[in-house]
Amino acid sequence: MSNETLQNIDISRFQQDLLTWYDHNKRILPWRKDKDPYKVWVSEVMLQQTRVDTVIPYFDRFMKNYPTIYHLAEAEEQEVLKMWEGLGYYSRARNLHEAVREVVASYDGVVPRDAKKLGRLKGIGPYTQGAIMSIAFNEPEPAVDGNVMRVLSRVLFVTDDITEYQTRKRFETFARQLISDDSPGDFNQALMELGALICKPKNPICEDCPLQSYCKAKKENIQEELPVKTRPKKQRTIPYVALLIQNKAGEFLIEQRPSEGLLANMWQFPMVPITEIGYEHISSWFLAEYGIEIELSDNITNIKHVFSHLIWKVDVFMAKTEDDFAETERAKFVPKQYLEEYPFPVPHLKMKEFIK
Repeated sequence: MSNETLQNIDISRFQQDLLTWYDHNKRILPWRKDKDPYKVWVSEVMLQQTRVDTVIPYFDRFMKNYPTIYHLAEAEEQEVLKMWEGLGYYSRARNLHEAVREVVASYDGVVPRDAKKLGRLKGIGPYTQGAIMSIAFNEPEPAVDGNVMRVLSRVLFVTDDITEYQTRKRFETFARQLISDDSPGDFNQALMELGALICKPKNPICEDCPLQSYCKAKKENIQEELPVKTRPKKQRTIPYVALLIQNKAGEFLIEQRPSEGLLANMWQFPMVPITEIGYEHISSWFLAEYGIEIELSDNITNIKHVFSHLIWKVDVFMAKTEDDFAETERAKFVPKQYLEEYPFPVPHLKMKEFIK
């Protein structure tokens, strides 16, 4: 099946055309300054589901604070989450932190050059494994992300649904056959760069594409119809009320989320599941859950935050309490000047802006 798709392609010329384009058009990015496997690893984890322009300052700050694997392995999880604050998908940070500690414990702090050992580390899937193996170690391993599947689906005219596991495996087979043995890292990055800059989801700039002479979708003028992708299931919307509760000392109540699940171990302002209780019962619900009486004040803002599988709609209220609170490790009143020390997810960072 794959041979049939590739049989009319001069692979050597395909590689040369793509790599020449990349050499002249690649963006200057901080993680491309060298091929340190640790830096490649961190950058690839950060880039998953996040725009390049967003990642650059995070990567620079992360490397300044954790210049080596040992520095990251020795850091506390809360500190790492704080450094990741605002990037989202915080399980990526926790998995990276855990995997780095495994590299220190099992491989003397050296990222394994063996693909199987690398793939067994927490959070390293086939894409990240291929990116590290090719970019850092110059091994001809494919690295297939959404950009690569979009480029190859158009060039090779693949109409299979890219959300299916078997389709991804098929693209990995194509990429493995096309990859340059001499410059596998540049080849993989070139495909990704082409998808990001030229072969975009909408309005691809086909006239500037180095692969246009190979592109079967372009010949049929249906490039914007590919790749085929099943629409995701509709996201569930959950309404909340979040409370910025200030005590008589001027401190604000924050709590730590559970150690498993969405936004694990991040900190937040208390959130009330409003569909379960109704607005009229917020104070009594809070007394039952937290043991303190609160006086609700103004609704100061409304926040909508979209996750991959659900949507939060949050009405944010100021509140006050005169009661003493039995603090625990996971819930405490904190002076506003110390709130900066805790890692908050993006919607709660937006709430924090209203604390003057």
